[in-house]
Amino acid sequence: MKNRRKRERDIEADCSPGQSVSKLRRLADCIEQGRPFRLQVAGERISIPRDAVMNIEHERGASDEEIEFQLEWSVPAKRGRER
Repeated sequence: MKNRRKRERDIEADCSPGQSVSKLRRLADCIEQGRPFRLQVAGERISIPRDAVMNIEHERGASDEEIEFQLEWSVPAKRGRER
């Protein structure tokens, strides 16, 4: 089995209002039911564990404002891969 190391990424993907509502509704259902949340972003499938921490960030500039909903979790280290 090959050692597949995930590369770092920093991607923003725009969604239509309908897609946004659908994703947020599924996320809310998973959080409420204590289940992991799965979605695809820019071609990569991502599984967010049920114990992920959510934070909300607000930024204000001279001509615009921004709200970010962020989910953060730790990725366990792979064992037995080093020789």
